[in-house]
Amino acid sequence: MPSISSKAVAMPASPIRKLVPFAEAAKKQGRKVYHLNIGQPDIETPEVVRTKMKELDLKVVEYSNSDGIAAYRQGLTKYYATKSIELTPDQIMVTTGGSEALVFAFMTCFNPGDEVIIPEPFYANYNGFAVMAGVKVVPVMSSIDTGFALPAIEAFEQLITERTKGILICNPGNPTGYLYSEHELQQLRDIAVKHNLYLMADEVYREFAYDGATPHSIMNLAGLDEHAIMIDSVSKRYSMCGARIGALITRNKEVMGAAMKFAQARLSPPTFGQMASMYALETPQEYFDGVVAEYVERRDILIDGLNTIPGVVCPKPKGAFYCIAQLPIDDSDRFCQWMLEHFEHNNQTVMMAPATGFYSRPEPGKQQVRLAYVLNKESLRNAVEVLRVALSVYPGKTN
Repeated sequence: MPSISSKAVAMPASPIRKLVPFAEAAKKQGRKVYHLNIGQPDIETPEVVRTKMKELDLKVVEYSNSDGIAAYRQGLTKYYATKSIELTPDQIMVTTGGSEALVFAFMTCFNPGDEVIIPEPFYANYNGFAVMAGVKVVPVMSSIDTGFALPAIEAFEQLITERTKGILICNPGNPTGYLYSEHELQQLRDIAVKHNLYLMADEVYREFAYDGATPHSIMNLAGLDEHAIMIDSVSKRYSMCGARIGALITRNKEVMGAAMKFAQARLSPPTFGQMASMYALETPQEYFDGVVAEYVERRDILIDGLNTIPGVVCPKPKGAFYCIAQLPIDDSDRFCQWMLEHFEHNNQTVMMAPATGFYSRPEPGKQQVRLAYVLNKESLRNAVEVLRVALSVYPGKTN
């Protein structure tokens, strides 16, 4: 039998999706499963999108340009201008989700064997994107004790080698919900310029900032035009995960020109998704105001509830809709599978993502899980109660 590639062997399984068979088995047994494992909001997609997509009458579903529909990119410049991010359409490449944008960025900016520093815990698929591009992830540890604030710049300095070519952050963060301050971003700017590195920022959760906090973009940092690469997506902003439309954004002409060759090789991003995303630009501000208010309530229900459970520690996020919780357990992979295979409370259980997959190596996440507060408030209250009971009887409890 022919062998598979070394990249296929090294490609990590998704901690977000790998327990799906156990969840499906639990459902077949009649159990209610609360899906806190994945960032799939139950928020309705904006009405303007749903209405206009129903009215859409395309006689031929054509390819778009490789960098996306021109009218959509022009519309995006107006959207970003409302966030004080000044861009031109040629500085925006439409991609098949934010995932493709980041893969293009890795393959454009890094050679195989190059290193990218990423504060951890980080979005699990960064590991996979790095494997695809042959890039080595060099983690710099953030701590639950500080709410996962940016590690000390000295920690970054100590990790920089001749192979280091970039730094990647997610802001607001997945999986932690941490929102970097302007000062923290300026520190990253300074180190990127000093060592001639790319600074990449996954800013797909920009709309979700809480308690009066303001999200700051790397695109607004002075002196960073040749270094900054922003990743964006419509998935969470408009609750349109299935549209699969993202964007790679940079003012660096050489990077954009080189990335275009990867874009041309895959032909074009999805036409229907781009049309839906173009209509989404008409979404009124009231939609976002309502969504943010809803997520604040959901956040408070989940995080405040978790912190009433003995032995649980969970910092309150300032953005996105995720949190990392530390639990009094022996092994988060084992616990999350046990919840689906062997536990029920009033015929209910909870699906979570083991945090082992959100680190470059599993050990730091052994007692942590990532939860997404994307369900309605009643479901979140029920999920907290289910977890409370589960932790009281789990055979691998540590205290």
